[in-house]
Amino acid sequence: MALNIFRSKKSDNLYTIAFYNLENLFDTDNHAHTLDDDFTPRGKKKWTKKRYRKKIKKLSKTISKLGTHNNTYMPVIIGVAEVENKKVLDDLINSDALSHRNLAYVHYDSPDERGIDTALLYRDKQFKVLHSEAIPLHIKNLDGQPDATRDILYVKGELNAEAFHIFVNHWPSKRSGDEETSYKRVAAANRVLELMETIKNQEDDPHFILMGDFNDGPKSKSIKHLVQSAGLYNPMEKLLTPDRGSANYKFTWGLFDQIIVSHNLFDHKKGTHSFAHANIFDSEDLKEWKGRFRGNPFRTYVGKKYIGGYSDHFPVYIQLSYKN
Repeated sequence: MALNIFRSKKSDNLYTIAFYNLENLFDTDNHAHTLDDDFTPRGKKKWTKKRYRKKIKKLSKTISKLGTHNNTYMPVIIGVAEVENKKVLDDLINSDALSHRNLAYVHYDSPDERGIDTALLYRDKQFKVLHSEAIPLHIKNLDGQPDATRDILYVKGELNAEAFHIFVNHWPSKRSGDEETSYKRVAAANRVLELMETIKNQEDDPHFILMGDFNDGPKSKSIKHLVQSAGLYNPMEKLLTPDRGSANYKFTWGLFDQIIVSHNLFDHKKGTHSFAHANIFDSEDLKEWKGRFRGNPFRTYVGKKYIGGYSDHFPVYIQLSYKN
């Protein structure tokens, strides 16, 4: 069932945490060391400043509305994928819809050959960043050559004085085939597990939030391995149905976009945050409204054809309830 954004009672003790794959948020400049030629005014996509500004406007409005059907405020934390650099992040948080929201971000340039990275946006009056780093993901292709894939973004911060360890992921794609590339995503899961184990050895009962475009669904080998090995809870598993997901490929819904949490977010203790619920933000304005792809995410391009939409992914989010 699609999200109803009109009939819920607003709450001021809910904190929304979201993830959104922004689908190729490139600036219009040609950068010498990345494969971004297509996303320039003279490139195959004819990516002009007008089109870029339109995409920024659409994405920023969507981010500002995430979770607000039942929450007084927009998200306090938003993980994003497929952003080219700090320029596009600056343009995003300084857009009309977001400029007054006190947003900051954490971003590192990754080795991805196209130059697309992950980042973490946050409302700096609510969330305090204590530490951040880009964790390299060293994976080789079947021919033995290194796969220049995205780093894992790690951020430790405090929300209402409670510490959280957040990992923003964009795992290797299935471009060369699902089975052929599965080992890469299992390796990514193992890297996250290593990082979590290190933190567990340093802290008592840490809180974890893992988010991202994992390029694998909730029931895949890599995600099951991650969840079961670390004793995590994946609320997204219940959201994927034949009629609903975060992205659609060949008329089949998938849910690569997920937010996974540690079980101590169910403790319900005073002065702590507890998991409330999760959802896919698939409001009607983010969907194709006609044709054979009606109901799918309204994307920016279909192949080389510009259609002026948002992204080929819907955002996902969870909400935490804070107990005073």
